Amino acid sequence: MTNSDSPNNNPNNSQTSEIYTSPFDALRRLDQKDEEYWSARELAQILGYTNWRNFKYAIEKAKIACQKSGYQLADHFDATIKMVILGSGAKRKVEDINMSRYACYLLVQNADPAKQIVAQAQTYFAQKTRQAELAEAGQLSALPEDRRRLILRSEMQQQDSRLAQVARQAGVETAADLEEFQEHGYRGLYGGLSRPEIKTRKVIPAEDDLLDYLGSEELATNFFRATQTAARLRSEEVSDKAEANTTHQQVGRKVRELISELGNTMPEDLPAAEESIQQLEQKERQRLRAISSPLLKSNKVVRKPKPPTDNL
Repeated sequence: MTNSDSPNNNPNNSQTSEIYTSPFDALRRLDQKDEEYWSARELAQILGYTNWRNFKYAIEKAKIACQKSGYQLADHFDATIKMVILGSGAKRKVEDINMSRYACYLLVQNADPAKQIVAQAQTYFAQKTRQAELAEAGQLSALPEDRRRLILRSEMQQQDSRLAQVARQAGVETAADLEEFQEHGYRGLYGGLSRPEIKTRKVIPAEDDLLDYLGSEELATNFFRATQTAARLRSEEVSDKAEANTTHQQVGRKVRELISELGNTMPEDLPAAEESIQQLEQKERQRLRAISSPLLKSNKVVRKPKPPTDNL
């Protein structure tokens, strides 16, 4: 990880409530080797820490856990110096640490669990770390259904955001435009059914997000629809809203035809999950806390005398 990097380009998600990007995705950066990292200073702010010294205490515990896991600290914690602008307009050099995905995962396990945002971070980095492991090992299908749903739902959130970005370049500009664009995709895949009609058919609460109740098979199908639509919009250089809508519906229909050819169950006929993604995330946080509790007890750090306060 290097210091002269720019933030990862994250799409603007204000167009529709159906598209969500985690705040931790927004902080994700890429270095010159296209390796992802997160700034410890930025993480401290979003996690609600106002004192850098207190946050560094959590970082030190994460480093101990990293070493005990057999990893090299330099591969996951890259100390650096950054310039910050003070309220007076003057600039000051402060220390920072560029952290890998795994380092962030260890960090949030050692952060203050009383903070609600910390619980969200624990779920986010646990999923991201697990996704990377599964991508390398090809073991997604070996996981229980609930774990597959969590991983695929997270992937779907990111892909929907990427699709929205591509759609904007194709002329889908406003929130209403994007809603219409998404509806065309669903209607193509679900045999003409709209999202409200799909929810009714699957007995999903009208106010909830459809994707939060889909099983892993159906999530994977929608992920394929979204990736192929984005690819086709780019390859055909679509620049007209109506054409973009037609493209999305055509791709959805093609995916539906493929399901039929394979003799598989149509997506509208697949049952909705009994528990929402939010309920599964709560269970996952509880599972992670149960796993991390013994580690926290064994990784106690002796507190040193308090140095002068360094506020963020």
